[in-house]
Amino acid sequence: MKLCVTATSASFDAPIYPHFGRCLYFVIVDTDSMKFEILKNKSTSASNGAGIQAAQLIIKKEIDILITGFVGSNVFSILHSKGIENLIFTAGSVADAVQAYKDGILEKLEGPNSPENHFHRVQNRAYRRAIGLI
Repeated sequence: MKLCVTATSASFDAPIYPHFGRCLYFVIVDTDSMKFEILKNKSTSASNGAGIQAAQLIIKKEIDILITGFVGSNVFSILHSKGIENLIFTAGSVADAVQAYKDGILEKLEGPNSPENHFHRVQNRAYRRAIGLI
């Protein structure tokens, strides 16, 4: 099983980044071997369409499950159409998210849950500032 967890930095122990399209990194974990790969999200600074570009990147990596906090409607539709399950995890590290998955305690996202685009960008900048990324 291949999981993709959104992260703030390039580490298995990095805090998760709760907003899919604007996360800084994707940590892709093979749950059988626990080997992982880290991808930089190059669409994080896109003025629009960041989520769609990010979704295309992880689809190419043939993941089975996305673990993140918030997903917009376009991204949710794209991932759902590819059979990628979305699970919610909003606080903790990538390692914590993987363990929560293994423990079977993550909630399945049944539809998009991201705030409006303008609010999302403002909130995203505030979040990045709060954790020292800008």
